[in-house]
Amino acid sequence: MYKWFLSALFLSLLTAGCGTVARNETSPSPQNNAGVHVQQSVPREMDVAGPEQVTVHLERLAASIPGVQGAHCVVLGNTAVVGIDVDGKLDRSRVGTLKYAVAEAFRKDPYGVNAVVTADMDLTQRLQEIGADIRRGRPIAGFAEEMADIVGRIVPQLPRNTEQREAEPQTRSGTKIDKQL
Repeated sequence: MYKWFLSALFLSLLTAGCGTVARNETSPSPQNNAGVHVQQSVPREMDVAGPEQVTVHLERLAASIPGVQGAHCVVLGNTAVVGIDVDGKLDRSRVGTLKYAVAEAFRKDPYGVNAVVTADMDLTQRLQEIGADIRRGRPIAGFAEEMADIVGRIVPQLPRNTEQREAEPQTRSGTKIDKQL
């Protein structure tokens, strides 16, 4: 029985081995195939200009999109935050389309690849104020003030965290009495 098993195993290995033909061919390479072309997918980095030039460049690029009335940009390191001004009467889907169009234009621009685009009116106004503070020579103080204002609006106020105020004294006619400090 053992001899039959070994001979069957040898015969199956022999037939399986004979089925493959040795080929000297390698896998197709781009050099052998004229139809394959490789294109660089990462945008090349441009020489880094000053933040002022990048700000102006991105604001102009965003404002060139039809439907965008203006743009305000703040550059922080290699990231830019761009607020766009759009007509207040536009519906949400049209505003989203404009933001996408601006982001698409930025994607094709080496300076705009790492940009964040917003159409929020409050954030756009704050970005404009940060830019004005930077031009006045107060980049850190202006940024800190505006970030405090932004965070103050974002952080929710929970009713359980409020304290009850003391009732102010009133006169018989119902008007408030002036308190002196």
